[in-house]
Amino acid sequence: MKNKKDIRALSKEQLREFFVENGDKAFRGNQVYEWLWSKSAHSFEDMTNISKETRQMLTDNFVINHIEVDTMQRSLDGTVKNAVRLHDGLIVESVLIPTDSRTTACVSSQVGCSLDCTFCATARLKKMRNLNPDEIYDQVAAINKESLLYYNHKLSNIVFMGMGEPLMNYNNVLKAIDKITSPEGLGMSPKRITVSTSGVPKMIKKLADDEVKFNLAVSLHSAIEEVRSKIMPFSRAFPLNDLKEALEYWYAKTKRRITYEYVVWDGINDTKEAINALVKFCKYVPCKVNLIEYNPIDDGEFQQANPQAIDDYISILEMNDIVVNVRRSRGKDIDAACGQLANKS
Repeated sequence: MKNKKDIRALSKEQLREFFVENGDKAFRGNQVYEWLWSKSAHSFEDMTNISKETRQMLTDNFVINHIEVDTMQRSLDGTVKNAVRLHDGLIVESVLIPTDSRTTACVSSQVGCSLDCTFCATARLKKMRNLNPDEIYDQVAAINKESLLYYNHKLSNIVFMGMGEPLMNYNNVLKAIDKITSPEGLGMSPKRITVSTSGVPKMIKKLADDEVKFNLAVSLHSAIEEVRSKIMPFSRAFPLNDLKEALEYWYAKTKRRITYEYVVWDGINDTKEAINALVKFCKYVPCKVNLIEYNPIDDGEFQQANPQAIDDYISILEMNDIVVNVRRSRGKDIDAACGQLANKS
């Protein structure tokens, strides 16, 4: 039996060529492409406006390596977590986060993670592989269906804050976003998509050079080198000065402000020195700060900071005209909150 190619690796033009080479009309490729992407068909049998013989020809030549939602959990606060089974049996997790006015998909870009942030459950899983563009796309399509089912409206935002470092899977993430934003895909605006990185300077500059239209968030957590390298050991290879330079380059090219994701921990970054260092870092490029509530991952080394420390951050940032939001955790009861995705299922 020949090893069949995943049909979604083909461009629309390649599909059109396949049909012409097999004695059919080129427009048949357009029909199949629409089924694969805007209609998210799971099998060739779903393609009801195509003849049985043509569907058989597709089955003989190709596969659709579609994801399956293996288990779905709903939190008391309405958050939905999907454990998504890939075609090779590996599992990643993605999350639907509802608010009164919108629904956000938090999607994964790698199986496990290639980094070593000590506060994050995902980082304790070794990186097994990068996700393909269609596997990223499928997570979004599945959450869009759940958003329509449970909240009666389409998915409104996407954040690449699930498992993995998106910029370590650069090409596939950009291809997935291209499909998600295409009118022939899900037709979402790139302005509603945020890619969150732990801070890989070279790849941030590449994003700027590639003139991407989506938003950029950086997991900062400390603007003091020694503290940051302790909680994010990989960052020793990417010093804050290099990160600063890359972000200045990003802003010069895109004119779009950065979001800093920032968790405050007891005894780690809850000092006035830490706050002042963050204020200084925020002055380099226009930005806003999301202070994120911490979700413990069983071992006690990292504990949520005292509410007074959060208040100190807010008041000093605001005093310096820096926009700051506090992000309360969602889905903690089903291990769906920030930093908790670890495939316990």
